[in-house]
Amino acid sequence: MNLVQDLLLIALLVAASAFFSLTEISVAASRRARLTVLADAGNGAATRVLALQAKPGPFFTLVQIGLNAVAILGGIVGEGAFSPLLTELLRPVLPAEYLNPAAFTLSFTLVTSLFILFADLIPKRLGMADPERMAMIMAGPMAALVRWPRPLLWLYNAAADLVFRVLGLPTARNETVTPDEIIAVVEAGAEAGVLAEQEHALIENVFDLEDRTAPSAMTVRDNVIFFTLQESEESIRMKIASRPCRRFPVCDGGIDQVVGYVDAKDLLNRVLAGQPLSMGGDAPIQPLLALPDTLNLSEVLEHLREAREDFAAIVNEYALVVGVITLNDIFRTLVGEDVQQVQEEQILRRDDKSWLVDGATAAADLMRVLEIDDPNREHYETIAGFMMYHLRKIPRRTDRVAFGGYRFEVLDVDSHRVDQVLVVRSDAALT
Repeated sequence: MNLVQDLLLIALLVAASAFFSLTEISVAASRRARLTVLADAGNGAATRVLALQAKPGPFFTLVQIGLNAVAILGGIVGEGAFSPLLTELLRPVLPAEYLNPAAFTLSFTLVTSLFILFADLIPKRLGMADPERMAMIMAGPMAALVRWPRPLLWLYNAAADLVFRVLGLPTARNETVTPDEIIAVVEAGAEAGVLAEQEHALIENVFDLEDRTAPSAMTVRDNVIFFTLQESEESIRMKIASRPCRRFPVCDGGIDQVVGYVDAKDLLNRVLAGQPLSMGGDAPIQPLLALPDTLNLSEVLEHLREAREDFAAIVNEYALVVGVITLNDIFRTLVGEDVQQVQEEQILRRDDKSWLVDGATAAADLMRVLEIDDPNREHYETIAGFMMYHLRKIPRRTDRVAFGGYRFEVLDVDSHRVDQVLVVRSDAALT
């Protein structure tokens, strides 16, 4: 063959190697979830890529056979094509004994560079940049090629499977998607502008329901407005006027003896009908669902759905009521509105480096505001619990905790109950 024919053959080999490289990286990098959506919409190319991913053995065997065969042929043809030409070019400047080694080295370097650049780097970068589209373009020709050398592919694939079984290695890709992976994809979508900030926060909060326990979203015991069976009508009216709620627990003496709840709508109907508001006699008391304080918000939501209720008492292991939770509390957590509400009611920003925090504030809410996290968060629910856990004692005034670049200082304690905590950024505390 003359030089032109050799160059055309090398170009053909480089193109063949680029085809195999591009197909390999694009099929391997394609996201199954996106391909599934396209396949469900009737995209045949996406279906072919999914078929290759489902049985990757013959596909990758063919790719490796093709890449290795092309590389060997490229070396043979390239050396024969360029060595004579380079020998003549170098003859005037090199002694005779160095001509052949120098020509061979330059020929090898030239051919290797062509394959590295045009048959490997460029195709693989292209495949990584847009894997699904590239894979769908290449899937048709590759699916046809896989059918030809089936006996040879079966032989190599069977040998590879045998090695995998001997070593105890998995032969199929694990398609399980974890919540962390979904959140990572969502964050990438938000950074790319595909998802709005509100959508990003909503999806993250959905998974956050699994990590947040019921006490983190409930109304704590000290803030629960309840009626007793013995309570006077005047007292009931004062409570409704001071803290209007949709539902009120009804207790027999104290909050730990819950007998049910009354709906504000039923109380209004009694007022309109001229009936007394007392909790005795024919008062419209309904059974109150009780849930353990160890449940996460996702489990609480499931229990409320099964009971067809939107209001429940949260009880600890000693059968003491630690708070109440409503469906609206969970929804506020889900959509993120509770953070803004907490900032206004329980987290008072004094300046750009300090906050005054109610001790009953959910620790998760404050840490979200401060953009910090504590790996030991499962040991407490509130900021008071945070101080108690890190101090390893009952907090007293002026007790301090340094954590996450902030200083937490107890300002007020009422009967061992932490009322207020001052949070100051560490760099501000030093000045």
